[in-house]
Amino acid sequence: MKYFYLVHFQYLGFRYHGYAVQPEVKTVQKMIERTLSFVLGDLRFKTLVSSRTDAMVSANYSIFELFMDEAIDTEWLFEEFNKNIPPDIRVLKIEEVDDKFNVIQHPKAKEYVYLFSFGAKPHPFSASLIAHFCEDFDLELMKKGAALFLGEHNFKNYTKAPKENANFIREITCSHIEENNLFTANFFPEKTYVYHIHSKGFMRNQIRYMFGQLINLALGEVDLEGIQKSLESYSESFEKRLAPASGLILNKIKFED
Repeated sequence: MKYFYLVHFQYLGFRYHGYAVQPEVKTVQKMIERTLSFVLGDLRFKTLVSSRTDAMVSANYSIFELFMDEAIDTEWLFEEFNKNIPPDIRVLKIEEVDDKFNVIQHPKAKEYVYLFSFGAKPHPFSASLIAHFCEDFDLELMKKGAALFLGEHNFKNYTKAPKENANFIREITCSHIEENNLFTANFFPEKTYVYHIHSKGFMRNQIRYMFGQLINLALGEVDLEGIQKSLESYSESFEKRLAPASGLILNKIKFED
């Protein structure tokens, strides 16, 4: 294919079974490609996304590369795409790039956030974006636990079904918890919190397992020393907690120039 475009977009993942196409279920990629097929008619195309998210995970900002045999008017495609895509997906911008750019191989950093609250049960409308826990959390202890993930570590304990000979070393450049001022709504709980985590790449379910350990820490099921040890050596008996998916949001993707 001779023409290459970057499509910047966002979506609410609550009703989707993740990004990638799967048989017999609704996914973000399926909706995007179905819309492109309708808008572009007989024109051939192919898409390649920078980050695939799991079921119910949202993206405030993501990018996919669109490959085509024929040139298109990006302003026209922008208007038609948004007019026909489901309302929980929105295109932000479409730009042409050259054949040297590759949305997968180009160096980038991924910024995720995990929204959560705890205590009295909140309004049900908040469930699509915020993971809620009825227990009382020791927030200061969770902040100390989050700081332990900073730097380069072996995260083999924090991925689903780790495969032999895989590279489990990841560098976490940001890992901290603060009050949530990123997203607000009048039906959100009075106090909500956000876990910021940044890296060049994450393994399958890695962030949800990491936040799951912070939940265990808050509930007294693990201590700070236990988290530290989990980053030093792998144990088949390591007890993982998979945090709910709906609090996780791909917030930004930053490409190096």
